[in-house]
Amino acid sequence: MQQPSASTPTWENIDPAAAAFYRQVLETLNAENLPYLLGGAFSVACFTGIERPTKDLDLFICRSDYPRIEDAMRRAGYRTEVAYAHWLGKVWAADGDDSHFVDLIFSSGNAVASVDERWFTHAITAEVLGVPVKVAPAEETIWSKAFVMERERYDGAEVAHLLRDCAAELDWQRLLRRFGPHWRVLLSHLVLYGFIYPSERARVPEWVMADLMERLRQETLREPPPTLVCAGTLLSREQYLPDVEQQGYRDGRIEPFGTMTPQQVTDWTGAIPGREGNAQRPEDQPDNARQGD
Repeated sequence: MQQPSASTPTWENIDPAAAAFYRQVLETLNAENLPYLLGGAFSVACFTGIERPTKDLDLFICRSDYPRIEDAMRRAGYRTEVAYAHWLGKVWAADGDDSHFVDLIFSSGNAVASVDERWFTHAITAEVLGVPVKVAPAEETIWSKAFVMERERYDGAEVAHLLRDCAAELDWQRLLRRFGPHWRVLLSHLVLYGFIYPSERARVPEWVMADLMERLRQETLREPPPTLVCAGTLLSREQYLPDVEQQGYRDGRIEPFGTMTPQQVTDWTGAIPGREGNAQRPEDQPDNARQGD
């Protein structure tokens, strides 16, 4: 499968101070030969040429590499923190200016899109801010962004742009495997893609749509599962809290349905603006929220 080629964004709209900081971090990682992949708005720009304002630089890493990367950042004079143990670390300049930072991402907030070696196997090369980098693959970028459906942030447009510009070169089999049991999320984005770009819907292979539609048909014929589960929490950490806190649904992020622990969900929920110190632990939910135990 041919890998998508990188575009050449100009990065003219990035604050010079932020650009200098990002460049220093990238050069430090390169000098020590530490593995990372460029992601977020920068990687989308590499694939689509579409640049948008961004408050940070996203670097995807394997969780096992975090200690070495943290050590390198500290020796270079930067401050570091594991913000959330299940998915995110941060790097700031040592001068106390927190306006610019780098996210070290080893999974997603819902703990679905964990970084593994296959991200690196299929990465592309690019030059960003004058620094040679490896860029997170389009398939894994689509996978991780497809679940971001918050009220204040929805990454569906970036998924649509990636599908439009990379569809012919995507490894569709790998993309399907990445979504796994969450294939309905991928199908929803592909349906919307055909709505957004009707003249270009044929870029999505017919067999992919046929495969997913057959899965939908087969699933519709089966009896629904007896346990009340809300998987909406995989799409938004806030908008489906009434379902799991008040309406008796199990949280689709928590084992055995998802991969997060109750404490990880508590920490991630507690970070929602306005909920600090007021997050309800999933295990403290009323008994009717545990239906199906």
